[in-house]
Amino acid sequence: MDKTKKINLRSFRELLLVGVVIVLCMIWTIMNSQFLSANNISNILRQASYTAIAAVGMTMVIIIGEIDLSAGSLVCAAGLVGAVVCKNTDNVFFSVIAAIAVGAVIGTVNGVLCAVGKLPGFIASLASMTVLRGLAYIVTGGNSVVWSNESFTMIGTGYIAGIPVPVIIMVIVIIFGVILTSKTRFGRYIYSVGGNMEASRWSGIAVEKVKILVYMIMGVLTAIAGLIITTRLGSGQPSAGLNFEMDCITAAVVGGTSMSGGRGKVMGTIVGVLLLTVLTNGMTLVGMNTYWQQVFKGVIIVISVLADTHSKK
Repeated sequence: MDKTKKINLRSFRELLLVGVVIVLCMIWTIMNSQFLSANNISNILRQASYTAIAAVGMTMVIIIGEIDLSAGSLVCAAGLVGAVVCKNTDNVFFSVIAAIAVGAVIGTVNGVLCAVGKLPGFIASLASMTVLRGLAYIVTGGNSVVWSNESFTMIGTGYIAGIPVPVIIMVIVIIFGVILTSKTRFGRYIYSVGGNMEASRWSGIAVEKVKILVYMIMGVLTAIAGLIITTRLGSGQPSAGLNFEMDCITAAVVGGTSMSGGRGKVMGTIVGVLLLTVLTNGMTLVGMNTYWQQVFKGVIIVISVLADTHSKK
């Protein structure tokens, strides 16, 4: 298959996903007229926001040929740190900075373990996932952390000019992700490392540095998602973010990011997020058993990977 045909297939895939989202919206609207109500549309965008933010980072991680399983636990850890700082200092700025700092540190640790320690990303992030979740329960004793500062809560529930704050943050992150991956030298390095790591190293690219920075970006974006989830829930919870990493991975894969690395687009991932969010929201709205959501997500992953595999032939 020549290069032009491959590009056409990828473009067709993105258009197909958009079409599926539109068809799903039509189906859910027929089954429940409230689906397209302003309140539900706002709810869908809020639900999509935190997944999309972290999925932008996950897309970059997968493009370099790695994976990050610690996203869910980091959502929990960053959210808890933000909640604890806000509870004790009543300072929103310090709370946000503390949470993001935790994300940056954990992301960097994952990157160092992967790039310098030569551990597979799967193992490095699996270790982080386990440690962070355990520490969350140890520190909190299994209890929620509640704060009293309403300004902190506004991160997940507030509006600016009628637009939900999480949606505004999501748009900013998407723009950042698109520009970084498609308009910068570092973005080209990301694709190069994922496409052929040894060739990238021979061409002078600091492969280890690229991997560490990508994981750090993933950590920061996941921490931001954690802040949104925590402030939306109204408390820091040690159980927050369970299976969150799977939603991010699924969205990236559905959006056309290759699990073998080297290929993928941020906008494709965002369409994948919208597809999964619309599917989940619609199923909940029509009263379908929530366990079926997991079944459908699993089937979608298999179909997406099969499509990616056959597109290479």
